Amino acid sequence: MGNLFCESLKIKYPILQGGMAWVSEANLAASVSNAGGFGTIAAANAPATWLEEQINKTKKLTSKPFGVNVMMMSPYTEEIFDLLVKNSVDVVTTGAGNPAKYIQRLKEVGTKVIPVISSVALAKRMEKNGAFAVVAEGCESGGHIGELTTMVLVPQVVDSVQIPVIAAGGIGDRRGVRAAFELGASGVQVGTRFVCSTECIVHQKYKEMIISAKDRDAVVTGRFTGVPVRAIKNKLSIRLEKMEKEKVSLEEFEKFTVGSLRLAVQNGDVENGAFMAGQIAGLIKEIKTCDEIIKELFE
Repeated sequence: MGNLFCESLKIKYPILQGGMAWVSEANLAASVSNAGGFGTIAAANAPATWLEEQINKTKKLTSKPFGVNVMMMSPYTEEIFDLLVKNSVDVVTTGAGNPAKYIQRLKEVGTKVIPVISSVALAKRMEKNGAFAVVAEGCESGGHIGELTTMVLVPQVVDSVQIPVIAAGGIGDRRGVRAAFELGASGVQVGTRFVCSTECIVHQKYKEMIISAKDRDAVVTGRFTGVPVRAIKNKLSIRLEKMEKEKVSLEEFEKFTVGSLRLAVQNGDVENGAFMAGQIAGLIKEIKTCDEIIKELFE
C-alpha cells in the first residue's frame, strides 16, 4: 500500500508533513520533499499573496512534489482556492471544514485533494465527493483535534472507504509508522516531529518546549468551544483551563487566545504562547534534519 501511495504522489517515502499554521512554510516543505517525503505549506489565515510567495519560494528550493494545506475557516478561502487552481499544485490537504465544493475544480487541473478527517462519516463523505485520499487524524495530534484516537479511528476508516487512508496523530518514530501500516494505512502524516527539525523556522524555545516535554505535558483546552486544541502545558494553558472551569463566555475565551500561536512560533514566549504539539512530544529528544528524521522513520 505504501509503495502504491508513493507512486501516486511521486515520492520515495509514504509520509506527508503536516500543515501547521505559522510553522509549515517554504523552507520546511521543500526540505521534507527533498528528503523523499511530501512537504506541505500551511495557508492558515494568511492571504493569497503570502501563499503565492511561499509557493514560488518552494519551487525554487525543490523540484520535488509538494502541496498546500487549507484551513477551511480562513477568511481568505475563496481567493486561496483560486490561487491553487491557477498554480495547479500537486496536492491540497484541508482541515477545519468541508472542501467538497472545491474538489472538482482542483481535480480538473490535476490536483489531488486529501482532506483531514476525524470520523468515519466524514471520510465516507469525502470519498463520495471525489477526494483522492483522507488523513485519519487521531486526538493524539497537536493543534485542533477530534475525539477518537488514531488506534481506533484508522482501522474503522480503512474498512469504510476504498481510497487511501493516511494515519496521523501520535506518530513520531519507527514503531508508530509500523503500527500505522498494521492498522491498514497507506501512509502517515507527521507534524510535531518536524517542528524539531533543523530546517523548521519556529523559535528555538518552541523546539525546546517539545524536547523537554514529558508524556502528559501535551494538554487539551477549549473543549467547550467545539474546537479543542492540544498544546504543551504552560501558563497560558493553565489560565485557559481555569477560564473553562469558571465558565467564561466563548467570546472572552477566544479573545484571550488570539495571537497566541504566533507568540510561540515567532517570539518563543513560553508563558503566553500556544505551543501546539501532539502527545508524541514526550518521545522527541533531539533536533535533527528532515532527511535524518525521515530515514529514522522508514529505514
